[in-house]
Amino acid sequence: MSRNKNVFFIEQLDIAKHQLRGLLLVTPMAIISGLVVAFFLWLLDAVTHIRWSNSWLIYLLPFAGVIIVMLYKHFGKGTEAGNNLIIEEIHESTDKGVSIRMTPLIISTTVLTHLFGGSAGREGTAVQIGGSIASYLSRLLKLKKVDNRILLMSGIAAGFGAVFGTPIAGAIFAMEVLTVGRIKYDALLPCLYASTLADLVCSACGITHTHYHIIYQDAHTLIGSLGLNLNLSLLVKALAAGIAFGLAALLFIRLSELIKSTASKYIKQSLLIPVVGGGLVLLISYMLNTDDYLGLGVNTQNGTGISIVSAFESKVDSFSWLWKLLLTAITLSMGFKGGEVTPLFFIGATLGNSVAVLLGAPIDLFAGLGFIAVFAAATNTPMASIILGVELFGGEYLLYYAISCVLAYYFSGHKGIYHTQRVEVSKGLKNN
Repeated sequence: MSRNKNVFFIEQLDIAKHQLRGLLLVTPMAIISGLVVAFFLWLLDAVTHIRWSNSWLIYLLPFAGVIIVMLYKHFGKGTEAGNNLIIEEIHESTDKGVSIRMTPLIISTTVLTHLFGGSAGREGTAVQIGGSIASYLSRLLKLKKVDNRILLMSGIAAGFGAVFGTPIAGAIFAMEVLTVGRIKYDALLPCLYASTLADLVCSACGITHTHYHIIYQDAHTLIGSLGLNLNLSLLVKALAAGIAFGLAALLFIRLSELIKSTASKYIKQSLLIPVVGGGLVLLISYMLNTDDYLGLGVNTQNGTGISIVSAFESKVDSFSWLWKLLLTAITLSMGFKGGEVTPLFFIGATLGNSVAVLLGAPIDLFAGLGFIAVFAAATNTPMASIILGVELFGGEYLLYYAISCVLAYYFSGHKGIYHTQRVEVSKGLKNN
């Protein structure tokens, strides 16, 4: 009996030492990442207001694209792949690592994209900030491959958690995004710690995040000790919406691939690709007679028009989701920088709004479902997306979050916005 007790305590002591070491390793990375993400978000807000006050800036978008391509051509060797490079480095743990140059490059080029009206997001930038800082510290400390992997995953978590103010979703995302169909929990505690710490540091710098509200209240049965809502009619509608969200994500992925391959095939001069891309964004915006689909799309200058926020509050144009999808695919596939996730939130929220109107469902609830489900489908991260919904909207409608995200995940196919993501478990019968 005494021997068994000794073995037990030795095992627990070993676990405690291992986890404590991991937390100590990620602490400086999380603090630095939180500070840099806070600076980036401040810059992004500043340039957005500058563009709103000087609408003529959008006409310089093609020239901004040329500058972005030139910056990466001359200074960004080995960093062009962005998030895909970080994911691949976690899988392979090469000696080269991720260059620290990625941080200033992605910040400056994302800011340029937003200043001149490109339709892009911010998550990609934040994840690259966390990943490149993590990789630099790993090389500085000469860490082994297993520690390097954990630090890089924690860097993803820190960037995601800080940029959206969702630390738990950030931690799960960092582990789930690596492979389709399987999550490895070897970095769970460091990822959760890094995501939370980076978010706290970012918030301490005065950064606030947009609050989304699902005001709809359903009087139907509440099940479980958490009081989860269960309305069978609404659940069926959420199921149908989940399929639509998955197909929308699939359209975004395939269209982005098509635009990128077509541009590289027919436009031989690389500097002309962003010129054409910027010109297309301007032309489509002019034809639509609105700039609502430029920039982040979280809100608009005067609170009117179409945005993520407005999708929760009132009926939007039935094809708003499609226009944002098209402009974002053009922007990010033709040389501009940023992230896909906030535009995916826009696409999902506005599509959810339109589906709600079509099915006679509550607009704010279905905007919320679309918000998280299109993201789940495009990134192949349903668990992180469900948790994201709870952190952003509360847990009462958790069953609807789950059914929408899971259905969207399956109907988007095996590809995602991160092509270095590996398929571990097929979504169908094949290869299972």
